[in-house]
Amino acid sequence: MIVKHLEQVVHTQDDVDTPTWNSRRLLLEKDGMGFSMHDTIIKAGTETLIWYKNHVEAVYCIEGEGEIEVIGGQTYPIRPGTLYALDGHEKHYLRGKTDMRMVCVFNPPLTGREVHDKDGVYPASVEAAEARG
Repeated sequence: MIVKHLEQVVHTQDDVDTPTWNSRRLLLEKDGMGFSMHDTIIKAGTETLIWYKNHVEAVYCIEGEGEIEVIGGQTYPIRPGTLYALDGHEKHYLRGKTDMRMVCVFNPPLTGREVHDKDGVYPASVEAAEARG
């Protein structure tokens, strides 16, 4: 059984902070669950280009407001209680009107070191990305 508290992740290597989001990575590939789970803050007033080309993601908003715009498609409002699932690897913009707190689940699971590249993509594996330089 795995039991963790958010306090055990904050300010560790599993707390990844960028200019537009802060991902506190609770379950990772090393935990052997077949998915990863993250407590993520999307920062107010930001826009992030995201394209999970190598992953599927489900996101559940528990605090704040914003929107997700599918490139070439619709824009959907996000508020507490909203769930969206990127089951088609949709390239999108995620915008925080206020700070948004999201619970995110990825398959395949993240290792914990991933950040978006210039196209908004997480690599299929961090080791492969590091080998490419």
